Amino acid sequence: MGPVQVFKALSDETRLRCMMLLHREGKLCVCELTHALDLSQPKISRHLAQLRNSGLLTDKREGQWVYYQLNHELPRWAREILNTAVVATEMEERYRQDYERLQTMNKRPKETRCAI
Repeated sequence: MGPVQVFKALSDETRLRCMMLLHREGKLCVCELTHALDLSQPKISRHLAQLRNSGLLTDKREGQWVYYQLNHELPRWAREILNTAVVATEMEERYRQDYERLQTMNKRPKETRCAI
């Protein structure tokens, strides 16, 4: 994974919004991201696949469900970029709204699992 690949992956607003929530929450499933970003499941899944293919995310299947999280093997420079992006996005209303919507989601997967 190189800088060009990372910046291309983060250049899309939907992918950046997903990454910011995942950075903050640790791991999320598609249904949580769909709710938080108020976007369709196919759109979220497509962007998550691009982030996974770029090496920024990993996924883990638990039964029928797939959870996404930041790749623990990201190089230090990539983690620093993400940390800086988190600080920058915390100032923007759209990213705060995403987080707030996620927090208000009823029956999050920790309570009942959701399928993708």
